[in-house]
Amino acid sequence: MNEYDSSRMADALAAETEPARTPEEADIILFNTCSVRDRAQEKVFSDLGRMPPLKERNPNLLVGVGGCVASQEGGAIRKRAPFVDLVFGPQTIHRLPKMIAERRKTGEAQVDISFPAVEKFDELPPPGASGPSAFVSVMEGCSRYCSFCVVPYTRGEEISRPLEGVLEEVAFRAMRGAKEAVLLGQNVNAYRAPAADASGGEADFAALLECVAAVDGIERIRFTTSHPAAFSDRLVDAYRRVPQLPDYLHLPVQSGSDRILSAMKRGYTALEYKSIIRKVRRARPNIVISSDFIVGFPGEEEKDFAATLSLAEDIGFDFSYSFLYSPRPGTPAATMPDNATTAEKKDRLSRLQELLEQNGKAISRKMLGDTETVLVEGRAKRGGGDMRGRTGNNRTVNFPGDDSMIGEFVQVKIAAAEAHTLRGEVQL
Repeated sequence: MNEYDSSRMADALAAETEPARTPEEADIILFNTCSVRDRAQEKVFSDLGRMPPLKERNPNLLVGVGGCVASQEGGAIRKRAPFVDLVFGPQTIHRLPKMIAERRKTGEAQVDISFPAVEKFDELPPPGASGPSAFVSVMEGCSRYCSFCVVPYTRGEEISRPLEGVLEEVAFRAMRGAKEAVLLGQNVNAYRAPAADASGGEADFAALLECVAAVDGIERIRFTTSHPAAFSDRLVDAYRRVPQLPDYLHLPVQSGSDRILSAMKRGYTALEYKSIIRKVRRARPNIVISSDFIVGFPGEEEKDFAATLSLAEDIGFDFSYSFLYSPRPGTPAATMPDNATTAEKKDRLSRLQELLEQNGKAISRKMLGDTETVLVEGRAKRGGGDMRGRTGNNRTVNFPGDDSMIGEFVQVKIAAAEAHTLRGEVQL
């Protein structure tokens, strides 16, 4: 979502600016921020500390802070960093040109962290080039209010984009070469919008997937982030009916303990989560499942963590995201009692990550000898003349090739499974 918002900031300013090669050459520097974890939030102020010398060299330099930290802190950002000129939230990036003009006209800092629904999608210019894979935001905000999460406070309540607007953006991206659409939302499978016909009904996320699949040029559809409590049977059935959905699902579980899930206000039990996975696997037997985990949530005991390990073993998760709990200001969990030591939490996280790593590597090894459909994204990061692409189950594959392959789907036979990537040979 932050990558998408950053690209749209660039689109909003493209008519009057061009990218600077270095911060030293810039007249505008924008920080797009995340407040999901404390470390990310503090990094914002650490990076802002590099700005005063640049402003001394260039008195006309404008510094802006956007994203969720801006939404959470508002004007208070200027108390810690008074040289900041612009403070804007995720829903007001379309107002950047006016905010910049007003700052230059009046000399006054501009702060706008309001939540103007989906206005930004109506007022932003057409998106710029995105390459073979295109991020497309389909909804904003979240109404789940999990006890640990700051997102509803920084991005607002759930608001779905009109179906027509989403499809127009997907079609535009496809015309510019995108073969894969990645649908984004804080709780993406809660998408609800008026149906495209005159029935007066609603299009749910499953209907949206079907509509996106019908867009010419779109051959693969991914989505993130979904919530188990909103994972409907219709969405499960989409894995039978929509071939553009790959054999991969990222579905955050956070914990395997019902007691902790209840304290987190997640709205499901471990058994209900496993039931969803069973249904999805019946619909798509070869699907790979990844997830998110929070370790060390307030009140978590060893027996709760043992339930998380048990769930991870039962499901056989692929490589997944796992973090130590990070208290966020203003959330209910931030005031919950917690008896576990930091050392205990780090030990638990290490054990979980080791299990997830083993699972992921085992899945990679099972792919040896298989021929995978790979979307070629560009040159391999390590160079050496190799190309880089992504399989349906979200693995990076490096293989010999040339730039003519970029943006195309190719068939690659997997020859080696490395730590977090695969190697292969193109099958002609």
